Amino acid sequence: MSSSTDRRKFHLPLHFLFLLLCLLSAAAADELQILLALKSAFQGSNTNNIFNTWNSTSRVCSFTGIACNENGFVRDIDLSNQNLSGFLAADAICQLKSLETLSLGFNFLDGTIKEGLNNCVNLKYLDLGQNSFSGSFPDISSLSRLEHLNLNNSGFSGTFPWKSLANMTGLIRLSLGDNRFDQSLFPTELLNLKKLNWLYLANCSLGGPIPKGIGNLTELINLELSQNNMVGEIPSEITKLNKLWQLELYDNKLTGRLPSGLRNLTNLENFDASQNRLEGDLSELRFLENSVTLQFYENNFTGEIPAEFGEFKKLVNLSLYKNKLTGPLPQKLGSWSKTDFIDVSENLLTGSIPPDMCKMGTMRGFFLLQNNFTGEIPANYAKCTTLKRFRVNINSLSGVVPPGIWGLPNAEIIDLTSNQFQGPITSDIGNAKTLAQLFVSYNQLSGELPDEISKATSLLSIVLNNNRFSGKIPGTIGDLKLLGTLYLQSNMFSASIPKSLGSCDFLSDLNMAENSLSGDIPSSLGSLPTLNSLNLSRNQLSGEIPMSLGSLRLSLLDLSHNRLTGAIPKSLSIEAYNGSFSGNSGLCSTDVSSFPRCSSRSGMSKDVRTLIICFSVGLAILLASLTCFLFLKKGEKDEDRSLKEESWDVKSFHVMSFTEGEILDSIQQENLIGKGGSGNVYRVSLANGKELAVKHIWNTNPNGRKKFESTTPMLAKRGGKSKEFDAEVQTLSSIRHVNVVKLYCSITSEDSSLLVYEYMPNGSLWDRLHTCQKMKLDWETRHEIAVGAAKGLEYLHHGLERLVIHRDVKSSNILLDEFLKPRIADFGLAKIVQATAGKDSTHVIAGTHGYIAPEYGYTYKVNEKSDVYSFGVVLMELVTGKRPIEAEFGENKDIVSWVSSMLKSRESILSMVDSYIPEVYKEEAIKVLRIAVLCTARLPELRPSMRSVVQMLEEAHETFKLLKIVIGKDDAAGNKKMELVKGIEN
Repeated sequence: MSSSTDRRKFHLPLHFLFLLLCLLSAAAADELQILLALKSAFQGSNTNNIFNTWNSTSRVCSFTGIACNENGFVRDIDLSNQNLSGFLAADAICQLKSLETLSLGFNFLDGTIKEGLNNCVNLKYLDLGQNSFSGSFPDISSLSRLEHLNLNNSGFSGTFPWKSLANMTGLIRLSLGDNRFDQSLFPTELLNLKKLNWLYLANCSLGGPIPKGIGNLTELINLELSQNNMVGEIPSEITKLNKLWQLELYDNKLTGRLPSGLRNLTNLENFDASQNRLEGDLSELRFLENSVTLQFYENNFTGEIPAEFGEFKKLVNLSLYKNKLTGPLPQKLGSWSKTDFIDVSENLLTGSIPPDMCKMGTMRGFFLLQNNFTGEIPANYAKCTTLKRFRVNINSLSGVVPPGIWGLPNAEIIDLTSNQFQGPITSDIGNAKTLAQLFVSYNQLSGELPDEISKATSLLSIVLNNNRFSGKIPGTIGDLKLLGTLYLQSNMFSASIPKSLGSCDFLSDLNMAENSLSGDIPSSLGSLPTLNSLNLSRNQLSGEIPMSLGSLRLSLLDLSHNRLTGAIPKSLSIEAYNGSFSGNSGLCSTDVSSFPRCSSRSGMSKDVRTLIICFSVGLAILLASLTCFLFLKKGEKDEDRSLKEESWDVKSFHVMSFTEGEILDSIQQENLIGKGGSGNVYRVSLANGKELAVKHIWNTNPNGRKKFESTTPMLAKRGGKSKEFDAEVQTLSSIRHVNVVKLYCSITSEDSSLLVYEYMPNGSLWDRLHTCQKMKLDWETRHEIAVGAAKGLEYLHHGLERLVIHRDVKSSNILLDEFLKPRIADFGLAKIVQATAGKDSTHVIAGTHGYIAPEYGYTYKVNEKSDVYSFGVVLMELVTGKRPIEAEFGENKDIVSWVSSMLKSRESILSMVDSYIPEVYKEEAIKVLRIAVLCTARLPELRPSMRSVVQMLEEAHETFKLLKIVIGKDDAAGNKKMELVKGIEN
């Protein structure tokens, strides 16, 4: 009996053990099915192939991104930054009863979040930030164990359930910023979360005052309330937060003085209260000796800058511009640390410039403009080779500018305007290889302009007016191919105007008034394709007014008060130029009543010229008519004649690994990949595995008429074997640039032509942004495409012997290779500007609707600035993800007008950025959008050159890389603080 009882006692635990194993096995099977369902809910191109291990034959705990507890149940799901799209299956996920971590940040998830998330009762870490969800965020009051909640920039809107956070007393990090919640006061529910060390509530529609209870959150190391509508004073209780490392309050409506007691914040490194309505002095900041960045610009601060700032050993960035500060800058400012930028512009500061702000050789931005500084520029700054922007304009500075300042090798802008500087611009300026803008007007500078200025080949603007410069203008100034503005007025320049200025194809504004220039006006000025304003008044110029000036479309022309003689050209004798020729007693005119009539001899000469011109035009028309008749007769032939029967002329431009026969054999229907206005495009697969794209252009159409408007490189108005066609294709064939599609050869016959290009396997940018082939391009790739395409256009505009205007820049003409590197393609409407042709006067509207520059509305004349406009539209596509024409823009509106209408507030600007672009990149995207707005200026002369566009795009990215260096790694909440270097753009 006892033996039987013992056996029962022994078997009973085994029975329960077996039952437990069965239950565990069933639970494990359930978790497998849950995760497989989760996998199916997530879509998109996952570059890391994270789901390769997620299959029914593997153990759940071996799945990539999954971690299990000691009992083998799923504890953590970490799929952050995996390029996932789809929806969040909260009901399924919350069936994982042991789940403690759910991290899905930095993806492309969308849709609404269901109430089922409330069932994840064991969650300690929830990260859904940097996604594209919609609707309101659900109540999660049951998640009382939560320690980390990150929802920043996740797309949520509506009313946030603040009350659901009240019981989360263990919450350590809370990041809810950059969402469009309904306007609300600061949630008092947060004031009892005593363990919080990270609170990110920037840009989430908070209003009202900062509550005094904020002082209860004594564990905070980061407090960010920026870009809200908070009002009132900064409460003194904030000074109880003595563990704070970062305090961000910028872009609110805060008033009053800085609270006393800020000296308690001895760990504070980054403090930004810019763009508020604060007043009083900065004396409370003098104790913050660990400061790295201090930014208080655009307020109403008064008093002096604390002298203690000069002793701060870590201070890198100081931005105090647009206040009412007085007194001197601390003389030791920047002496101890690797200063990046100092901006104290637009104040009432006095005294001398501190000598050692670039002592460590790291300064990039130096902004003291619009103050009352006196004394000289310290010689030390001539050695500051890292400086990019040097602006001390509108002060009372004096003395000789240290020679090395002129030659700073990385400077992009030097602005000394409106001071009392003396001495010359020295030959050092030849070393300023990146200098784009030189502003020194309204000083007492003197001497000759050195010839070496022509070596500063990046110069876009030279503004030297109202000084005492003398001598000749360097004859080599025409080497400045990018020059757009040249102001030399009100000086003492003498000798003649250099003829080489006619080589400055981008010159739009030329003012040499009030000097002592003599000699003739160079006729080469009449060939400047973008010249908009020409003022040569009050000099000693002589001779006749060049007829070539009549081809210019000038908004301002002033040749008054010189010694000009002869007839005023008829093309300039218009009401718009009234007064432009006064003070020249030797001029005559048959049209301007205020001048004496020209002699009969002059009139006779003019009549003869008119007869010659009329005869020449008539002869040209006759010859053109005869040519068209011959072309029409020649085109009456059988269209179906085999390509093989034609006689072909091959011109190769690169080393070819294929034969003419291989190309001809591939011009078949099954290889057709595209059609255009001038012919078809075929993909050719060679025996060696290489692929090519071949464009087949018929020079006659089925009716035997010549195709006068080809959309193929340089075939417009040309026959297949003309000398013009050969010359223009030869020019294109000489292009060797990584961002312009490669033309291997042309194969021409009497009736058609084949152009053989490299093949681009990833289609066009349009495909990747807008069609069924849409690929979620990350921001880094988008920016690389923008820079690459800009460099391709820059090469066409600036890098060839003759300017090439593309005339049909659009996203579908930007092709992408296997690595998504861009190539400018399809030069079908392109125009090569001849050296002697002046402006392009093509009377055909070229381009594609949505990309066409507005000047087509009032003139058919086109220059390279039309390409710049079209490229600006492409930049807008890259940033917004929208097509140039969308129904949402409204009737008769395009993307340019839509963007313009949205430039109202930071919130509306941010809303334009494509939702696929994560928050960390949105600031850079906005910078690119600003460049796009510049490119699409209505007036062509206000648009930058492509050389400038490339520089601006690269500079925008460099600023972003600097941010990552300054900030270091992402914080645990996934926040990038783009504001740490605000002010650098001055």
